[in-house]
Amino acid sequence: MAAGLPARWVTADEAYGQDSKFRTRVEQHRIGYVLAVPRNQRIPTAVGNSRPDVLAAGAPVEAWKRRSCGDGAKGPRLYDWATATLPDTGTDGYRHWLLIRRSIANPDDRAYYLCFGPADTDDETLIRVAGTRWAIEECFQSAKTEVGLDHYQVRRYDAWYRHITLVLWAHAYLAVTTAHAKRGTQNLIMNSSCPSVSARSAVSWHT
Repeated sequence: MAAGLPARWVTADEAYGQDSKFRTRVEQHRIGYVLAVPRNQRIPTAVGNSRPDVLAAGAPVEAWKRRSCGDGAKGPRLYDWATATLPDTGTDGYRHWLLIRRSIANPDDRAYYLCFGPADTDDETLIRVAGTRWAIEECFQSAKTEVGLDHYQVRRYDAWYRHITLVLWAHAYLAVTTAHAKRGTQNLIMNSSCPSVSARSAVSWHT
């Protein structure tokens, strides 16, 4: 960021999501984030701090929407999602949200995300950003299996650098070639959603 590299969103796992200093630094740069947090993370609400799992248990049925967070190896990765607007923290033009992902096959299997971004950010954008972590992890895994990302002996930096550079160029070529081959595949049509306030709720669920 100090070098001026453009970035609109940051996503990361729980190790970063529960780090308040990390979140604050990203907010100071006015970059949006969707960060995974544990179920016992302290979440500010209109009636005091709560936990994501407690808030999820009180989400109205209308708050849950079935959406794809991106294409996987077997097509769209569908989950049930719920989004709640958190109390305003005084950041001009930006808001905080709690995003919850629920497995369709096992509703007890849930993931929680703290989100920050421009106030007009819609639910689909938050879901899409949350789903990019899967693509990054898949990228590293496929680079290891397809082009030998981890097949090197670390003895000298310049040798390591050459290996990694060559491997990433090769992987990028394969990724672009595959993307061109998949053009014209069916895309999942997603409906837009808008926020509404539920009575006696600690947060404002989007229904």
